Amino acid sequence: MKNQNIFLLCLIAIFLNSAQLLAQQRTYCNPINLDYGYCPIPNFTEAGKHRATADPVIVDYKGDYFLFSTNQMGYWWSHDLNHWKFVSRSFLKPIHHVYDDLCAPAVWIMGDTMLVYGSTVSKDFPIWMSTNPKVDDWKEAVDSFKIGAWDPDFFRDEDGKLYLYYGSSNKYPLYGVGVDPKTFQPTGDPKELLYLDDKRFGWQRFGEYADNTFLDPFIEGSWMTKYKGKYYLQYGAPGTEMSGYADGVAVADHPLGPFVHQSTPLSYKPGGFARGAGHGATFTDHWGNFWHVSTMVISVKNNFERRIGIWPAGFDKDGTIYCNTAFGDYPHYLPNGEADHLKSRFTGWMLLNYNKPVTVSSTYGGYHANFAVDENIKTYWSAKTVNSGEWLISDMGETSMVHSIQINYADQDATLMGKQHNIFHQYKLYASIDGKSWKLIVDKSKNHQDVPHDYLELAHPVQARYIKLENIHVPDGKFAISGFRLFGYGNGTKPNPVNGLTILRTANDKRSAWIKWTASDDAFGYNIYFGTDPDKLYNCMMVYGSNEYWFKGMDKDATYYYTIEAFNENGISDISKVVKSE
Repeated sequence: MKNQNIFLLCLIAIFLNSAQLLAQQRTYCNPINLDYGYCPIPNFTEAGKHRATADPVIVDYKGDYFLFSTNQMGYWWSHDLNHWKFVSRSFLKPIHHVYDDLCAPAVWIMGDTMLVYGSTVSKDFPIWMSTNPKVDDWKEAVDSFKIGAWDPDFFRDEDGKLYLYYGSSNKYPLYGVGVDPKTFQPTGDPKELLYLDDKRFGWQRFGEYADNTFLDPFIEGSWMTKYKGKYYLQYGAPGTEMSGYADGVAVADHPLGPFVHQSTPLSYKPGGFARGAGHGATFTDHWGNFWHVSTMVISVKNNFERRIGIWPAGFDKDGTIYCNTAFGDYPHYLPNGEADHLKSRFTGWMLLNYNKPVTVSSTYGGYHANFAVDENIKTYWSAKTVNSGEWLISDMGETSMVHSIQINYADQDATLMGKQHNIFHQYKLYASIDGKSWKLIVDKSKNHQDVPHDYLELAHPVQARYIKLENIHVPDGKFAISGFRLFGYGNGTKPNPVNGLTILRTANDKRSAWIKWTASDDAFGYNIYFGTDPDKLYNCMMVYGSNEYWFKGMDKDATYYYTIEAFNENGISDISKVVKSE
């Protein structure tokens, strides 16, 4: 009996230890960690093979989330917005080009049925339907939809009426049309709904510097949300390659307008590690909280090298729609119940290794070690080889409490194309106080999942000064990292409040301002919040290593309000007083 009791106690101990190691992850970090497909189009790979997707839609269907996006030869589903399972599926007819795939899809729910329609300029693309989308179980609802629609969105109103919104152009507007929900035939002629007005709204100007010197801006990516009798038509602009890629919103009392532009973007993330928050969709979680999913920009190996981000969103008491992208690529809490998204879901875990010393096993060409910690997804360190044993050590400068780690791979010299299966990443993570004695904290040497943006919330936070990443296996190319990001708490003090916030906005162009402030010796970054109401500063610009920012995104006819906070590895300063700019 005594031996049996000892055996049972051992089993219980093993179970408890395993439960701790496999503790349910409470947080996520953008870009979200999906097994992104590689670009399927040969002439889109002039600077190297690369992963790419964009134009995401998430819908909550029968208690699970379904995520569709561009050129993935399938889609994902998840129960918690964190663990995603891929379902292989081609929605194309054989007549389409071999490299084509579902592009910028529309996904919507009617009754107990999910429906999908992809972008097309022809009139022979079917609408697909399924009541069992966790597997490849689809049939045609309509063989050939009669409206060729690019960047489509179908919206089912509370009265049962169905509407289609579409358009992607720097010349033509967004269109809307009623659709019979039984026959899927249009109930009228398409109506022009919305143009950009970049002469008024500065953020709608095309280009990395919002100067329209290369192309006219694009309006695209329609998405409709109804809230308390108002219709919120969302759209992407001004170009998917740009850091300022955002979703705007226009509001109406009727599903086909007339629509009035909101002065500020809905989802906007022009700074930080991964930038851009355009062409997306607003959805609700299992508890009815609003979220926004959108496209993030890399645009290094190709202009259309992109990823996906998810942001808390919602409507305030006045019916203003907002999206919270502050610290938007830092760890945030996953949905777990009813929530007020005006209160941040940011964990408070700070970046511990920004521009701190890095040592590596080898360096390939100009892909230097510190590119792995410079908070710019466009730059990366690459080892000389893909070999097991290549490594990177990040020195946080002092002993800190590490709560989570994000590893962003860069696919240097990858040769893969299209959607890949059975590829995977394997690695080990070690922690050290002195850089000599190392403790294994994460062992993914047996991992068989493709994790290009792996995010790890540690079941037990680790006290360390050094974290080492040792390669075991990457799918292809060389071992290369665009962001080795350590989050938690430093042992110092948070920054002091920022002084001297000044907004220089001239009469010559009220869309633009030169924002300046007194540099903080104890901070490495700043968040600038702005809006057209002092109580609705919903948009945020993150700035690293500078005390000025050229902002070209204002409505020339509106008064703006600004405030600023500083941050470092130890925390966030108190926020400054609000400054008015007329």
